[in-house]
Amino acid sequence: MDESQDRPLSAIVLAAGHGTRMRSERPKPLHVLVGKPMVVWVLDALADCDVERVSVVVGHGAEAVTKRLVEDAGDRPLEFVEQTEQRGTGDATAVGLGGLPEDWDEPHDVLVLTGDTPLLRPSTIASLVQHHRETDAACTVLTARMADPTGYGRIVRGRDDRVERIVEQADTTAAEAEIDEINTGIFCFRRSLLSPALRRIRPDNAQGELYLTDVVAVLADAGHKVTTLVADDPDETHGINDRVQLAGAEAELRQRINRGWMRAGVTLVDPDQTYVDATVDLGRDVTLYPGTMLRGTCTVGEGASIGPGAHLIDTVVGARARVSQTVAERARIGVDAVVGPWAALGPGDDVPSGHVTGPHYAGPGAPR
Repeated sequence: MDESQDRPLSAIVLAAGHGTRMRSERPKPLHVLVGKPMVVWVLDALADCDVERVSVVVGHGAEAVTKRLVEDAGDRPLEFVEQTEQRGTGDATAVGLGGLPEDWDEPHDVLVLTGDTPLLRPSTIASLVQHHRETDAACTVLTARMADPTGYGRIVRGRDDRVERIVEQADTTAAEAEIDEINTGIFCFRRSLLSPALRRIRPDNAQGELYLTDVVAVLADAGHKVTTLVADDPDETHGINDRVQLAGAEAELRQRINRGWMRAGVTLVDPDQTYVDATVDLGRDVTLYPGTMLRGTCTVGEGASIGPGAHLIDTVVGARARVSQTVAERARIGVDAVVGPWAALGPGDDVPSGHVTGPHYAGPGAPR
């Protein structure tokens, strides 16, 4: 095996932005899609890579972002560093490098991802790392082909199709604006070359910021190899900037989740009217009828049927139970129990196994 395949891998996730177009007091990385904050979906995209350390760059709402990620981190090896002044992605990446170990003697690679790309698939990031190592590049850029590239940085190539630089939309010439290969903001670098290249970039652009994209020109001008990997699905690379894009991303993630459960042996009578958070666990032969919404840490046992019109939050449902037209939060429904229609369960309510409830159920002693 080539030595490059064994290089240690770390990652920097840029999650310091304010997200003003979201029109929200909530930090942009913490907007929730299908039960998980946006930035957690980005961390999940590292699942197919052997990442030894993740440096999360926080800024706006730093305390809230850090607290939520610590709660959701599990065994992820996260380190938090704060970008106190928003000076661009190049500065944020330099700050992020401060959260990574410096005691590795051997060469290693660094992924840089933005915290607002929740549709990224783990297979795409794994392919980026593999391509970076197979080509022994100094930098590999994840790119996409767009019929309308307006608003995106363009990949500018020179002789022999070599990548020369990335030019941002505001700085493009008329010819550059016609280029349809765009920068997604996701990179893999050789760590030993990234740090000195970041020190050479300048805020000589329309925004007066330090662009991480300018590192590409620094490396290419120095004779280092810069390569690209074109994403198979351009849509998964889209960043989320407003509520419209947030809703579109949520719809795509819900479709992925629903398809995954159907392939795992769950029946969704009408997938378009069934909402299952990413944090829900379903057993085999579960049937979900239209109008079902399962949120939080719901667990549903094998053979149970939920709906129509059921809304469950953080609720445990036993095997073969039947739950229809019911609202339940932090409740337990036993094996073979029948709940609804028109039942309401609150925190701590426990429907015993085999029990049959009626409307307005409020505990084991309630009238049927």
